[in-house]
Amino acid sequence: MATKNKLLVVALAATALAGCANMTETQQRTAVGTGVGAAAGAALGSIFGGSGGATRTGAVLGAAAGGIGTYVWSKRMEDQKRAMEQATQGTGVGVTQTADNQLKLNVPSDVSFDTGRADIKPNLAPVLDRFAQTLQQNPATTVRIIGHTDSTGTDAINDPLSINRAASTRQYLAARGVEAGRIAIDGRGSREPIADNGSAAGRAQNRRVEIYVAESAPR
Repeated sequence: MATKNKLLVVALAATALAGCANMTETQQRTAVGTGVGAAAGAALGSIFGGSGGATRTGAVLGAAAGGIGTYVWSKRMEDQKRAMEQATQGTGVGVTQTADNQLKLNVPSDVSFDTGRADIKPNLAPVLDRFAQTLQQNPATTVRIIGHTDSTGTDAINDPLSINRAASTRQYLAARGVEAGRIAIDGRGSREPIADNGSAAGRAQNRRVEIYVAESAPR
């Protein structure tokens, strides 16, 4: 019983870490997965093994499975990443693979939107055109677009502005043949800065759009 209680504490602690303010969304997802996986693994070890060793083994395996997440990184995802790296070369758009196997495009303000505006700038259009092509070539993937602002202005202004930026991006992709139902949008306003809002350069980094592409693991 003591071992089970310790494992439960570990699982809850990992899940609680997901609420830390300085963790990225990917780190939060991984922490939650690890915590839930550990709890589930411990329960399975208790049911089927009965011994402390089986419970500990179940927790370790469960934590590993939970930390992996629910997405896969297939050859299609790798090909899409390479295509977007080529399409965004020299534009300032960052293309990365997240820890939970999502393709992430980080689009800074000098490429995406002017201050206080939600209409897409001309230099982002070629990037989104190529992105739409890769999405059509990978119909099993889903897309999530998150808009962000700097701290200038109030939440009453920034929250809808961030959502409108994500919506404009979705609308652009849909107009180029990507099914709108595949694309979820969200706006975080100024709540998730990646740089210091005390400087002009920092505010520029915080005015951004993040685009995530994911391929779900087969069930």
